[in-house]
Amino acid sequence: MIGSLLYLTASRLDIVFSVCMCACFQSSPKESHLTAVKRIFRYLVSTHSLDLWYPKESTSNLIGYSDADFAGCKIDRKSTSGTCQFFGNALVSWSSRKQNSIALLTAEAEYVAAGNCCAQLL
Repeated sequence: MIGSLLYLTASRLDIVFSVCMCACFQSSPKESHLTAVKRIFRYLVSTHSLDLWYPKESTSNLIGYSDADFAGCKIDRKSTSGTCQFFGNALVSWSSRKQNSIALLTAEAEYVAAGNCCAQLL
């Protein structure tokens, strides 16, 4: 099931983080992990008509967005950063991952996410 979901992540960017979190527990899965995987499949069935759209006419602005949660992982208290970069109206790059260091403040987690976003834009 995880293998099928990993294959889908190439075209469904909205499930990447959830699928990767479930893949971390493949060596010792529990009932709660199966429930999470089934929830992802239900989400995919209900959103099968969603897709990415790149219009022909768009501006040449390069825009980046970033966000972070503070100590979102309950195991190691690391924050999760999310960034996306747009060229005009088209999504050209995105990222969602745990930060390397443990942030002591919410602002620190946000600064790390903004730094990652700026580095990708450059």
